[in-house]
Amino acid sequence: AEAAATCPDRDPELEIWNPGHSEENRVEIHNGRKLLLSSSATVHSIHITDGGKLVIKDDVQPIVLRTRHILIENDGELHIGSELCPYQGNVVIILYGRADDGSQPNPYFGQKYLGVSKGGTLEIHGKKKLSWTFLNKTLHPGGMEEGGYYFERSWGHRGVIVHVIDPKTGAVVHSDRFDTYRAKEESIRLAQYLGRVANGMILSVAVNDEGSRNLDDLARKAMTKLGSKHFLHLGFRHPWSFITIKGNPSSSIEDHIEYQGHKGSAVAKVSKLFKAENGEHFNVSSTSEWVQDVEWTEWFERPDKARSKDMEKLSDFKAAHPDKICRQPIDIQAVTLDGAELTTEVFYKGGHDYQFLCHGKDQTGQGCRNYRARFLCGKSVRPKLTVTIDTNVNSTILNLVDDVSSWKPGDRLVVASTDYSMYQAEEFQVLPCRTCRPTQVKVAGKATYLHMGEVVDGVDMRAEVGLLSRNVVVMGEMEQQCYEYSSKLCSFFDFDTFGGHIKIGLGFKATHIEGLELKYMGQQTMGHYPIHFHMAGDVDEKGGYDPPTYVKDTSIHNTFSRCVTVHGSNGLLVKDVVGYDALGHCFFTEDGPEERNTFDHCLGLLVKPSTLLPSDRDSRMCKLITEGAYPGYIPKPRQDCSAVSTFWIANPHNNLINCAAAGSEETGFWFVLHHVPTGPSAGMYSPGYSEHMPMGKFSNNRAHSNYRAGMIIDNGVKTTPASAKDKRPILTLISGRYSPHKDADPLKPREPAIIERFIAYKNQDHGAWLRGGDVWLDNCQFADNGIGLTLASGGTFPHDDGSKQEIKNSLFVGESGNLGTETMDNEIWGPGGLDHRGRTLPIGPDFPIRGIQFYDGPINVQNCTFRKFAALDGRHTSALAFRLNNAWQSCPNNNVTAIRFEDVPVS
Repeated sequence: AEAAATCPDRDPELEIWNPGHSEENRVEIHNGRKLLLSSSATVHSIHITDGGKLVIKDDVQPIVLRTRHILIENDGELHIGSELCPYQGNVVIILYGRADDGSQPNPYFGQKYLGVSKGGTLEIHGKKKLSWTFLNKTLHPGGMEEGGYYFERSWGHRGVIVHVIDPKTGAVVHSDRFDTYRAKEESIRLAQYLGRVANGMILSVAVNDEGSRNLDDLARKAMTKLGSKHFLHLGFRHPWSFITIKGNPSSSIEDHIEYQGHKGSAVAKVSKLFKAENGEHFNVSSTSEWVQDVEWTEWFERPDKARSKDMEKLSDFKAAHPDKICRQPIDIQAVTLDGAELTTEVFYKGGHDYQFLCHGKDQTGQGCRNYRARFLCGKSVRPKLTVTIDTNVNSTILNLVDDVSSWKPGDRLVVASTDYSMYQAEEFQVLPCRTCRPTQVKVAGKATYLHMGEVVDGVDMRAEVGLLSRNVVVMGEMEQQCYEYSSKLCSFFDFDTFGGHIKIGLGFKATHIEGLELKYMGQQTMGHYPIHFHMAGDVDEKGGYDPPTYVKDTSIHNTFSRCVTVHGSNGLLVKDVVGYDALGHCFFTEDGPEERNTFDHCLGLLVKPSTLLPSDRDSRMCKLITEGAYPGYIPKPRQDCSAVSTFWIANPHNNLINCAAAGSEETGFWFVLHHVPTGPSAGMYSPGYSEHMPMGKFSNNRAHSNYRAGMIIDNGVKTTPASAKDKRPILTLISGRYSPHKDADPLKPREPAIIERFIAYKNQDHGAWLRGGDVWLDNCQFADNGIGLTLASGGTFPHDDGSKQEIKNSLFVGESGNLGTETMDNEIWGPGGLDHRGRTLPIGPDFPIRGIQFYDGPINVQNCTFRKFAALDGRHTSALAFRLNNAWQSCPNNNVTAIRFEDVPVS
């Protein structure tokens, strides 16, 4: 009886329903009929109305329901589990159909939908699983430091190096170095050491630098007895690596190569797979080598006295620049004096003296004119020995902050980028792991990029790790390629974007969604999003909903239009939601009147442009999509469009708590102002209301890997149609000023917008750009942004005399220890930081990095620390800066007190 009360599929009044498979079957569940779907089915559509009820049976057998749409209204109900009895099986609802298949769209819901209309109830409650957490240990490219052993030596560690490895666990139980170059006693000691190792142990033996000069026959024979065939003939500086199982010579593997001289690389590498006592595999690798590093010379202009008439000679350059160019360059690059790249064709003469010819549009057959060149030279070789034991073969252990024991084998995860590019987010699949702690999971494969799992220079840069898989799935059935159901779609996308969608309208009876996975959802048409509350009014206690409406513990990924849309709806709780790989603003409030909604512990990442609104579009879309514009309109993409954001907040009176914006094409959090409400919300408030509305709670949020900014408070949207006077289409970005006052009344006292514990790092342009009166920040962290923070006034001084912006108790780091990952396609890599090491850079090698940028004022900076702001040759860097790009006044009341500089050299 208790189970029947809490588990919807235990209701004794339910009637077993197995409709089979027919795309012609239009199902009507009405007149109080209660059905229990207990097997997979395909139907045309399902209409639940007039007291009808559909419950999905919680069974061990997966259920797949294919339908064009499901409409719930007039006391109709759809139940998949309940809050007290979460669904434990696996169910997938597939919404199928093409936009152009001739089916008649519903005038309100459209096609491929799960719709909840007046009087409808939707209850979806999947398994309880942790939604997302953070790495607790840095994940390195290749994953080696995540499990096992890593040993690397170069100069100063000469001789024969031995590692003894326990075959039961893969652990190194002992290691030693024998300098058989220096003394014969070391050779004797090596032979004795090998003799004492117990049979069955794994031996990894290799030479670093030189180990042959005082190597005697006793050691050579001991190694031969172990199974070596090359140690007898080991010569001066020969790279040599060897792995064996003591007592089993046939298990041996070995590699040996002769020394190639001080200008030649040479490598001897071996690797062997073993199975540990617990059944897990581990891999032992040993590499003995001479490494030749290379470097480019500086750029040299063509020598004035170059003797060649038709080709350039290396000897001319050497004569003009003695001791600066190597004897035999590995490569040559040439550019014109204004920087245009030229193609170089190299000709050899006697193997030593080089000639080369430049090819470019302005070059002639009479030689390479008006150019400069540089040469890639090899350095002297250096020894290197590497021994690794990878206890996670083709897999990686993720160390996490929270208990993730709810994540099971087969689940898919995404690890966010912690660099400038959001495209460094990586997906992994969970594997079985008998030895993992509750805060660990084993995943298939290795990381390609660096993902931080620690606090770096005082800034929390731990990568977010989100769960994508759930046991209850609603998804769109997709075509193999793009087709045109909206203008110019396939010029922007090469895949089908007509997914499914969930829409909840005014007067619904109850909607509670948790433990749900949504994929291939959303459409490139207005009003069709993965989850969409449309003009639903107050959806919490204020609207009579008990319990209040919520969307929780949900993953939304690979979507074609947004993640969660709140349109003309108030009081919605969106909590523990992961939005990943989405087109258009991900968490989206639409028209301006949306208030009191709470986004708590939501993660959004990999947010890309969309065609729907000007603010969704990138530059190319902005130029090509001009519907709604007045004839003669010439788009200005960076002004009119280019604003796609992870959190797009059209009314400041909403709450954002514990959220992460971990990668958008433009911005993480954008508070935009609607001077008047737009669309079906028109007339809901008086002009200027949202510009003066106090901000809701904004606390403990973070933004990184965004292009334009981690956070913006600025701009409005155009709320009038295009005209001859203003040719821009409606909802184009325009200027806007935020000035919060009590009750949104500019005649009442100011009510500062408080931003607490905000973290912004690795945003290419800005950590935050905040414009308006009375925006106050406290206990925030900024690092590795092009510009950490710009504070711009509302532009009303002296008419709003007394307003100010301030930041207190905060940390700014210019260039942190998070160096990023050097990749072939990463053009923005160069020297930086205090040590001038190679690192990813925000915009370019010459961009002047800044901490706080003053613009207008008055601005108060109090009790802040500025760390690691260092200038380089050709690049200015400053902890404090002024934006002086126009004639606007800079307030004399700007104030800086009790600040600290750490590792900020004056140059």
